[in-house]
Amino acid sequence: MAKIIPALLLFSFLTDLFPGIQSTGFGINYGQIADNLPSHSRVVTLLKSLNVKRVKLYDADPNVLTAFAGSDFEFVIGLGNGDLQKMTDPTQAQTWIQQNVQPYYGSTKITCITVGNEVLTGGDSHAMSYLLPAMKSVHSALVNLGLSDKISVTTAHAYSAMAVSFPPSSGAFKPDLAEYIHDILDFHAQTNSAFLINAYPYFAYKGDPGDVSLDYVLFNPNPGNTDPVTKLKYDNMFYAQIDAVYSAMKAMGHEDIEVKVSETGWPSKGDENEAGATQENAARYNSNLLGRLSKGEGTPAKPSVPVDVYVFALFNENLKPGPTSERNYGLYYPNLNPVYDIKLQQQDGTGSTGSFPQMEYSAAGGRVLCIPAFLLIFILCFIQVW
Repeated sequence: MAKIIPALLLFSFLTDLFPGIQSTGFGINYGQIADNLPSHSRVVTLLKSLNVKRVKLYDADPNVLTAFAGSDFEFVIGLGNGDLQKMTDPTQAQTWIQQNVQPYYGSTKITCITVGNEVLTGGDSHAMSYLLPAMKSVHSALVNLGLSDKISVTTAHAYSAMAVSFPPSSGAFKPDLAEYIHDILDFHAQTNSAFLINAYPYFAYKGDPGDVSLDYVLFNPNPGNTDPVTKLKYDNMFYAQIDAVYSAMKAMGHEDIEVKVSETGWPSKGDENEAGATQENAARYNSNLLGRLSKGEGTPAKPSVPVDVYVFALFNENLKPGPTSERNYGLYYPNLNPVYDIKLQQQDGTGSTGSFPQMEYSAAGGRVLCIPAFLLIFILCFIQVW
């Protein structure tokens, strides 16, 4: 027994060095535009094995919310763009909350409601005019029902809402969207809710693979880019995109709102004209992104604010319209086999970096902690000495 105790203590120490993804600003988008997805109960098991604790839906699917009842997952649920006009009516907004939130809230942790997705860049002027009134009605309904301090209200924007994204210090929203975004930012400041952006460095590379560095967009080692105004150096496009949004908000008088990334990812397959859409690049992008998130680091302009991300997406969705890439952003096939390996390199307890154990995530195996040989030898020697 005396030999077992120190071994257990040492194992506990080692596992503490490599915490799971749940300790980071990481979540997953659970899209369901497909006819071959696994049952919701199997998805619960999968996400538990991945230690993913935050899930974002594009609706308020009662079957999903019921399947996750009694768990410690945090959910972002959504109202579709087609619901915006109806949600401008406070009575209908409150009815929606009573029917789609209250019945599940006690057993499933709902933390946020997104009202619409990429509305301002969708080309529908009516939807654009409905967006903020709908957000306000949903928030008012939460206030009336005593849920506003538990559930925030926001909307997700496409990165194409930006007119200028580099250098980050010159970030600016498109002038024709300014009147909408300014009032939305006021709403966020008043309700202490986050500004959501869908940021895909992949699109920048796809649009100009000759001039955009693949290493820069994949978080690989590269010379980086320096902002000529702030002198801050960026070694990846993703952080530059986030800081550009902060600058755009600052130009509108707001430095009091957090930016969160509601979608980012990389397709594992694409059409012939979709440069960079490969399994190798998708694995590299998401592995490197998760490695950054595991450190809890912020961007160069916001180093004390950990980056907060929902990766797109959990599964390949075979019914999504558009180019081939749209159906191949998933980390998993619907049969629960991983599309590629995600390997997360962690920091050690002192915050230094080097050669660390990797945690591999799969549908069957969950988290596997691979301890290097020298650590195994150390453990054995420690036990023998004891």
